[in-house]
Amino acid sequence: MFNKKMWLSLALAGGLAACGETVVEQAAIGGAAGVGTAALLDGDVLTGAVAGAAGNVLYCQTNPDKCN
Repeated sequence: MFNKKMWLSLALAGGLAACGETVVEQAAIGGAAGVGTAALLDGDVLTGAVAGAAGNVLYCQTNPDKCN
């Protein structure tokens, strides 16, 4: 059912839950996860970077108690 690309993309998406100490670090971590996921799924890496960065910053800023 799941192929190798799907498992790898799910693992990279899990990286979005990893928060940095600053907003810049949060954006960089999310952007890197978004680029990796987009590349594995043959998607647009720029869109992946933007979506990943925005998603991680939003998550980390709204859930600071869940970030390490």
